Amino acid sequence: MSGKGGVGKSTVSTQLALGLVAKGYRCGILDVDLCGPSVPFLLKLENQEVHQCEAGWVPVYTDESKSLGVLSIGFLTKSRNDSVVWRGPKKTAFIKQLLSDVFWEDVDYLIIDTPPGTSDEHITVMENIKEAPCDGAILVTTPQQIALDDVRKELSFCRKTGIPILGIVENMSGYVCPNCSECTNLFSSNGGKSLAEHFQVPFLGTVPIDPRVSSETSKYVGLTNPESPMAISFNSIVDRVINPN
Repeated sequence: MSGKGGVGKSTVSTQLALGLVAKGYRCGILDVDLCGPSVPFLLKLENQEVHQCEAGWVPVYTDESKSLGVLSIGFLTKSRNDSVVWRGPKKTAFIKQLLSDVFWEDVDYLIIDTPPGTSDEHITVMENIKEAPCDGAILVTTPQQIALDDVRKELSFCRKTGIPILGIVENMSGYVCPNCSECTNLFSSNGGKSLAEHFQVPFLGTVPIDPRVSSETSKYVGLTNPESPMAISFNSIVDRVINPN
């Protein structure tokens, strides 16, 4: 979750899921960003079709092992350029269907990638997972103050609705030079860490921009470029999600 758009929620969601799969877990990603679904594009699953079985919709899987299943409205539109123009009640009904009528089989983790803000989508998800063992929310920010201010609102939303907070990830925290591998702070740094300390929630880590690995979004960076700063960061975040204490 994040109160701000463009901070990389979908990238964090997909890399977290791929990292969990690399550790031997079975995962699902539910993309409830109805107006800007990015997960099919990031995982190179565009133009795939969703099928139905007796138990409901069958997720689109990234490979034959079925270790990572994905469901997104992006599979139900003809083109990534198509806009979804729905009022709140229709969005709410569709998200309820996504949460109740998908045959995930036996996944160890279900990651829900949400749109920015604290609107219909978030309230609907929160209301419909009350009976499920919800571990909590991961809040994604970037170092800029305007993003941090919006994440404060998301923290407030989680506390008002009783959603546990697994921690904060500061994405786009520095730029890794493709030639010398030096990481330079383009904006500022440690804003996410300071926010976590202020609200007394875990800080999961910083993730830099690395042009050498950013194009391989459909694969886990910890496997494709294990020595890169981005890979080291995501490995640490995945481990902290698996063992939060």
